[in-house]
Amino acid sequence: MKLLVALGGNALLQRGEPLSTETQLTHAREAARVLESAAREHQLILTHGNGPQVGLLAMQAQAFAGAVPYAFDMMTAATEGMIGYMLEQELGNRLGYDVPVATILTRVEVDPDDPEFLAPSKFVGPGFDAAEAERLRAAHGWTFRQDGSAWRRVVPSPQPRRVLWHRPIRWLLEQGSVVICSGGGGIPVAEDGTGGMRGVDSVIDKDRASSLLATRIPVDLFVIATDVPGVYADYGTPEQRLISELPAEADDDYARGSMGPKVEAARAFARATGKPAVIGALDQIDAIIAGRAGTRIVPGGPCAA
Repeated sequence: MKLLVALGGNALLQRGEPLSTETQLTHAREAARVLESAAREHQLILTHGNGPQVGLLAMQAQAFAGAVPYAFDMMTAATEGMIGYMLEQELGNRLGYDVPVATILTRVEVDPDDPEFLAPSKFVGPGFDAAEAERLRAAHGWTFRQDGSAWRRVVPSPQPRRVLWHRPIRWLLEQGSVVICSGGGGIPVAEDGTGGMRGVDSVIDKDRASSLLATRIPVDLFVIATDVPGVYADYGTPEQRLISELPAEADDDYARGSMGPKVEAARAFARATGKPAVIGALDQIDAIIAGRAGTRIVPGGPCAA
């Protein structure tokens, strides 16, 4: 099969962990271990998030007096290379010369008039207490929103409209390569009015961009890998239960809250292609591919708990 596996932020950094190189390499090594069989048996595309990394780069830039900080399109390109390198190296260490691995910087077109530019919503960087968040807001003009018990910076996250140059991705798949691409949702660009493209200071949602790419390739199965076994009904209560299947056409409560963007992205792929998407735990990836784990989003299917 052609597979696209979108790695959540937990693939390289779990909530509360220090944003160190060693921590990220440890998680990249574990991701490579669980993905090895899929990489050997299928045509595999990997995408990944970059929220903590791109937020840290933005904070580091502010530490240099007089330096002009990079825009988020530039920092997305930097983190695509950095995270792609870690995943490529750890996968390469396991696959040897049997399966080549390639990382591609991926541009994704957005609308410069997207309403997100007036009401930013995408979390980037670490969490702060209320006092520190207010100090940073006053010092740098950043926008903060509460994320659990912490406050985190938010930046615009426009809808992805088009993945540029996805033909090289198809070509690499046909040559038997694992392809790591569209990291952090891809580098946001927009038409410049002269027939070319320019960078846009924003961050694209990784799941939405992955769904768009999975549709354009197209792949046979789109997997959103996270740190929980799937989508739950009554999550966080004694009555919580894993939902094994959701219809792509419905619009229900499962699409709200922290799982909202993931369910939305999975449903968009299933509706567009008529093929299934799955939301589930990265460490269950083989069972997800075999249809034995995760929440399966199916076109035209019933909702079965």
